[in-house]
Amino acid sequence: MTFRQLAYRNVFRNRRSYAAFFLASVFSVMVFFVYSMFIFHPLFAEDGLQQLAVRGMFIAEVVLYIFTLFFLFYSMSAFLQARSKEFGILMHLGMTKKQLNKLIFFETMILGTVSTVAGIALGFAFSKFFFMIGREIMELEALPLYVSWKPFALTIGAFASLFIIISFVSVAFVRTKGILDLLQGYWKTEEITQSSKWLSALGFVLLAIAYALAAMVSDSTVYTMAFIIPPIATLGTYLFFTHSIHSLLQLYKRRRGVYWHKTRLVAIAEASVKLKDSAQMFFIVTIVSTVAFLTVGTLASFMSYTGDFRESNPLGLIYISFNGNSEEREHVDRLISQLEGKELEYDMVPLIVKRQTSTLSGNDVDIVRTSDFNRLALTLGFNPVYPQSGEGIFIPYSQESLEELGEVSVETRLMESDIDLSIDEVYPHVMFPVNTVNFNSIVVNDSDYAAIDEPLAGFGDGESTFTYYAFDIPDWEETVSVGKELTGIMQQAVVQEDFRDLNFFFVNPGEDYRLFKSSFAILLFIGVMVAAVFLLAAGSFIYFKLYTGLERDRRQYSLLVRLGMTEKELGKIVNRQLMPQFFLPWGVALLHSTFAFISLQVVWDEFAELSILGEMVFVLSGFTIAQILYFFLIRWRYIEHLRAS
Repeated sequence: MTFRQLAYRNVFRNRRSYAAFFLASVFSVMVFFVYSMFIFHPLFAEDGLQQLAVRGMFIAEVVLYIFTLFFLFYSMSAFLQARSKEFGILMHLGMTKKQLNKLIFFETMILGTVSTVAGIALGFAFSKFFFMIGREIMELEALPLYVSWKPFALTIGAFASLFIIISFVSVAFVRTKGILDLLQGYWKTEEITQSSKWLSALGFVLLAIAYALAAMVSDSTVYTMAFIIPPIATLGTYLFFTHSIHSLLQLYKRRRGVYWHKTRLVAIAEASVKLKDSAQMFFIVTIVSTVAFLTVGTLASFMSYTGDFRESNPLGLIYISFNGNSEEREHVDRLISQLEGKELEYDMVPLIVKRQTSTLSGNDVDIVRTSDFNRLALTLGFNPVYPQSGEGIFIPYSQESLEELGEVSVETRLMESDIDLSIDEVYPHVMFPVNTVNFNSIVVNDSDYAAIDEPLAGFGDGESTFTYYAFDIPDWEETVSVGKELTGIMQQAVVQEDFRDLNFFFVNPGEDYRLFKSSFAILLFIGVMVAAVFLLAAGSFIYFKLYTGLERDRRQYSLLVRLGMTEKELGKIVNRQLMPQFFLPWGVALLHSTFAFISLQVVWDEFAELSILGEMVFVLSGFTIAQILYFFLIRWRYIEHLRAS
């Protein structure tokens, strides 16, 4: 038998043990390859939405590669630890450490080669499916499957280098152990669970501080706390698993009336040892799970913003013509022609807006007459208003301003035209999107509007008056590319920061909505795939740790059977040992994520009035269900391994 044949047979004999490692590797390769297929797709342009997808997936590939390197190194080290007795026998028979390292190198490369080939094969097989999803998200006419050597070369090169690095690094711990240590196995002695009372208390205190700060985050402190809370929570989490939890177990063990009870004694004693040994692994699983929760939860909250977008942007198109705009009629006719060309139903309401100065605040105020305002309100399906002479009604520009203006009552005078107004009411709907009207805008009676015959101070006749063309379009999401030329002119002015020659303003909320919705959907798609790798790895960490001590658990299981333990009692012991390992780090991660979402809600409140409670519950519930299913799967495999003794 050659050396390579020995390595192949070792991998083949341990195929069940390597199953989780292999599947996680294949899934990582598959996701990496699918992202590569998107990145190198010939239809993706150098700018726009497609470029956002390419950049997002490139960043995801970098994150995925780094995390996969760490994950595979950890898992491979766990398997090598579990096989320490096998290595001890080989070295006792005369194998040198150099030869042992060579054997491990060959085994790792065999696994890496098979994982890479299988992952690429699955990735290419499912590429069409992912392209269909990407086409719908980015609203492309077509995103066909293609064949290119670039995605294959990138994936093979990335994971070949990854497995080579792991092959050299993962065997480092073997060089530090003697033959006797290897023969005794990984669990050569019973660990004593000791912990520091001070560090235990510090772990609880740090977590309490982190949670309290997250719960008290405000608009003014949210960005500062984003740098303060994570380090405190991370250190508190580490101390919790390495010290705090063991102090709690010691307190529990002192209650002999509860602790010394049938199978509870065996289960808690074993769990105490394993919790101590797995403290660092629990810390890693908690942090990885928290990152996965927050990634998906944050991106899902972006989707909530797209749902709130329509409420804040009820108009389909907006064209504002300022004084001296000789192309006004041409622009409006072109927009109408493009809408009719797309066979889109629409209503256009022009509003003549006058601008005056309020003596109360000294700020400019946009004035709309009641007849124009009511025509637009009825078109949108809202109720009309009927202010009396000398009365005004606030026009809100956002949901937040609607609440603020509802509590305001003012007496003011329009300085240029010397008209007194009393304003103590706000219109209950947002009709004009933010940035299209002045923050100070009011509806006045037609007679008061006609009496405004003076321009804004510093302007000539007609210079402070503009025409606001409001288009109500029921199928507003279909307005993509309508007014594309005007949008290009607006974007050029923004880039050059030169608005001197721009005597109009144009915005297409349907186009903006498509960009927001598609961008967030792409990011969510990318985040879910990466989070799936993270969560699969987090569950695999626990599985690998269980497998590391499997030989010792088999001997203990066999001893308990000989002592007369029933299957039901053994099932209780297994549950009490496994549940803390699966759900303790998971529960801490859920708690971390909950308080993080509380802080995230503050951020959203600053930009848009929406609640992410639904997204938070959905994401955390979905991950919890997945973890429960994974627990029962691993429990079944673990019990099967124990019974195989």
